[in-house]
Amino acid sequence: MSTSEPTVNPRFAEALRQLGLEVEVRGFSEATRTAAEAAAAVGCELSAIVKSLIFEADGAPVLVLLDGASRVDVERVREVLGAEKVKRADAALVRETTGYAIGGVPPFGHRNRTRVIADRGLLEHPVVWAAAGTPHTVFALEPKSVVAHAGATLADVRESAA
Repeated sequence: MSTSEPTVNPRFAEALRQLGLEVEVRGFSEATRTAAEAAAAVGCELSAIVKSLIFEADGAPVLVLLDGASRVDVERVREVLGAEKVKRADAALVRETTGYAIGGVPPFGHRNRTRVIADRGLLEHPVVWAAAGTPHTVFALEPKSVVAHAGATLADVRESAA
């Protein structure tokens, strides 16, 4: 159930203002913290959801943007970065790096600037939906715009289909 006036996360609202972006932030009474929850709330394909995932590469945080139906291939991320070791970040590092809790991390507007990799699969949709700073808010944008505003490098980092 969509709410009429969502509470927009102040950090995300400021990021939108600084980027000159005008997007509609949609709020929901039910959680949208997982890709499946977000897709069900919005009424879109799971692959049209942007997952914003923080990894740790040789001790440094890295943001990976991926479609909601896919999983990250950590070895591919390691190769793209030229890192020795890549692992999923814990909740504390996610919040420290982005300023947001897991389940509400948007693709841009983070507390700290980090390296960003976007999987090319995101470009397969005319519009994608991403978290807007809380586990109950999302926004829609063209995927090329998401990639550009996030300062992402495009790469193939999703697991191959079996």
